[in-house]
Amino acid sequence: MRFMQKQKTTVRKPGFGSRAKLDFLKNWQLYIMIFPIIVYFFLFSYLPMSGVVGAFQDLSPVLGITGSPWVGFKHFQDFFGSYYFWRLLSNTLLLSLSILAFSFPCPIILAILLNEVRGKGFRRAVQTISYLPFFISMVVICGLIKNFVGMDGIVTRVLMLFGMPQQNLLANPAMFRPIYVISDIWQNIGFQSIIYIAALSGVNQELYESASIDGAGRFKQTIHVTLPGIAPTIIIMLILAIGGLLSVGHEKVILLSNTMNREAADVIQSFVYRKGLIEANYGYSTAVGLFNSVANTALLLLANGISRKVSETSLF
Repeated sequence: MRFMQKQKTTVRKPGFGSRAKLDFLKNWQLYIMIFPIIVYFFLFSYLPMSGVVGAFQDLSPVLGITGSPWVGFKHFQDFFGSYYFWRLLSNTLLLSLSILAFSFPCPIILAILLNEVRGKGFRRAVQTISYLPFFISMVVICGLIKNFVGMDGIVTRVLMLFGMPQQNLLANPAMFRPIYVISDIWQNIGFQSIIYIAALSGVNQELYESASIDGAGRFKQTIHVTLPGIAPTIIIMLILAIGGLLSVGHEKVILLSNTMNREAADVIQSFVYRKGLIEANYGYSTAVGLFNSVANTALLLLANGISRKVSETSLF
């Protein structure tokens, strides 16, 4: 009796190069479309990363990265041991946390309110009006803010009716953060609400009908249907906001700050601008910028990890 043993045949999967080639031949139009984006990020995001070497050098524009002398961690030690470190860190965190607490929820609230409006004409008018400040130049925005809160500004005159003395509000360090946060809400609320309006369009309408049959009013429907429906979008946006916690927009800070409010207005990014472009201390400013980027990356990873464990929604 003869026993036949069947030989097992193993099928080799094509390698990465072969799969990439087949995918390119199949979707070459898409690769052509994405190629300019890849070039853009390579030139303006990845290639400049080589400049972080300057944080460990006494960087000179004449000698360049290859010729500038190495100083190791001297710039970091000078920054961490300086008077400016704690002031910059506290100002940046206070301003960022204020924006996170007050400015972050506003686009969500606006999107929910617009979702409840039935008149299309009124809704479009509100959306257009709220979008406009985002597209105005930052220089113009800051010029308007200075006029509004100046000695004879409309905001100053309104506050005088409530007993506040006539003054240039930007000359008062205690008023800088409220002015920055309120103007940030005014400038960004409309544009940022677009993301949440898009998320609201994906909420299943049958859930609202079921909640209405159970006797839930519009407020309870918002709490139990609307917010859970857009919760993943809110969490992702919150993670991104935490990841940029130390990257307060320095352009606006620079344009609104002056010698009288600098103690409360100066943040890490404006300090990097002042040290690098005004004082030409390139190595020192690169070290401060590198610290800021590393800290933001750590905050992003921390927020993403906590979100993944708590809500199962994360960036990666």
